[in-house]
Amino acid sequence: MDIYAVNDIAKLIEGNSYVGRGIVIGKSADGKKACTAYFIMGRSANSRNRIFEPTEDGIRTRAFDEKKLTDPSLIIYSPVRKVNGCTVVTNGDQTDTVACEIAEGGSFESALRKRSFEPDAPNFTPRISGILYPETGEYTLSILKAETPDGARCRRNFYNYEPEAGTAHLIHTYEHDGSPLPSFCGEPVRIALNAPDAETLAEEIWAGLDENNRVSLFVRFIGCADGAEDTFIINRHVR
Repeated sequence: MDIYAVNDIAKLIEGNSYVGRGIVIGKSADGKKACTAYFIMGRSANSRNRIFEPTEDGIRTRAFDEKKLTDPSLIIYSPVRKVNGCTVVTNGDQTDTVACEIAEGGSFESALRKRSFEPDAPNFTPRISGILYPETGEYTLSILKAETPDGARCRRNFYNYEPEAGTAHLIHTYEHDGSPLPSFCGEPVRIALNAPDAETLAEEIWAGLDENNRVSLFVRFIGCADGAEDTFIINRHVR
């Protein structure tokens, strides 16, 4: 694999029925906006029974049909929060861990050293996280995943990026469908970010996600100079 290649995100994920949950962070082609995106997929009825809804400082997941919710653990959480001018995006309740740590003077890295992969053996789903500093456009991505098949140890990887106009990085939880589900391998993938706004990027990503398993998608562009936000959300159940 060419680590310097800049990939088309829709082509990268299309044909892969289950990449799980994913985070995209980067900078717009005009260099004026920072960008973040987060998507979720689902195979079970419980996982598919979700929508994204806005909150005061980001978004949260919520059951679309409360009567059909069987187990809220690991699927109901706040994927996106803002704290001290930063945007935090993760695939679980570690969003709150990071936000609280930063608010108390800690860091993204120190917060995630307190967490591990999800306790859903035998998958041991990785916890993926990102933090974006809109004023500079710099960002960090992280993955916490099982080091061994029995989940005895956790590997914590952090990737720090300087912004590049028209480029972003993608990380997701699984390589592909399977039993158990194989964790994401390698480094976050460079992707092209040519979309001029949140809606266009959302449509590009949504088109690449498997039609049967895609559930919800959040995209936000943030003005580096003025902090103006352009947000677009797609929910399969309420579109």
